[in-house]
Amino acid sequence: MSSVGLILGGGGITGAAYEFAALMAIQMATGWNPDDSEVIIGTSAGATVAAVTRANRLTIETLTGGDHGRAEYVEHMNQFLLRRTRPTGFGRWVRHGLLPGLRHPGLELALGGPAPFDPAGIADYVEHLAGPLARSWPDKRTLITAFDLLDRRLVIFGAEDAPATTLAQAVAASSAVPMVYQPVEINGRPYVDGGVASGTSAHLVFEHAKNPLDFILIIAPMASEAERANARFYEGMFDRIGSESLNRELEIIEATWPETDVVVLRPDDAVLAAARPNPMSVEQTIPTFLRTLAFLRRELAESHVWDLLEEHLRES
Repeated sequence: MSSVGLILGGGGITGAAYEFAALMAIQMATGWNPDDSEVIIGTSAGATVAAVTRANRLTIETLTGGDHGRAEYVEHMNQFLLRRTRPTGFGRWVRHGLLPGLRHPGLELALGGPAPFDPAGIADYVEHLAGPLARSWPDKRTLITAFDLLDRRLVIFGAEDAPATTLAQAVAASSAVPMVYQPVEINGRPYVDGGVASGTSAHLVFEHAKNPLDFILIIAPMASEAERANARFYEGMFDRIGSESLNRELEIIEATWPETDVVVLRPDDAVLAAARPNPMSVEQTIPTFLRTLAFLRRELAESHVWDLLEEHLRES
């Protein structure tokens, strides 16, 4: 059987729905269980999907929360993912975001800033989805990225040299989008979204797999190469940054493991129409999921994709 690495990128709430649908579609088409991946790397929204995958709860019931109507579903999700809190940490923002950001203008300005939502709701959501596993760590290699606000560096929870924490706390830290969620404190240090460093961190796979992998599947909701009609200016900007970062990581993987096959799944314009312009929209979760299933039906039929999935994932 092929050794597989699974990379799950960031993309907000709708990005997680895209990844849910992509993994479920591949599982139905090939019989492959994503939990069989030798290593899973999750960033931001992808960290939540990584936790669900390792808990073997990648089902439509997990995504929808059971038998809810639309209004009940939105309320159910909002109580976890958009749990309001009183913005705090203005001094932290000045020291670790505003002042460094003035020297290097860009995303740095937002790091550590006051935010309206409580990331503890994300941790509770992970426990709701993944059950007891959320309070420990998977036995199989699982890496969750987050950005250390004090040292200004990427931290890979689940790696041997990383601070000890629970899966729920690591996912919350990885998902703490600056200016949306307050930073997450782990062992007294504040962490924010792992996507600050990279939307996928795909290059980490060869640093943390025991041996070269046969196949790497990358699902990248925020690295689309499609153009959406009437898109807001920041959509294309984030996708360009995500694509450029991912392309550099792919070059590293190809140079390091030239024999490894790689498939990258990015949303098309139809999926983007549901998932954007607000990737934090709970209301757009199910529409994004459904459009992704339709998109994957076409995408998986492409020979350059299906041939590799059949070779590495299809049950014999």
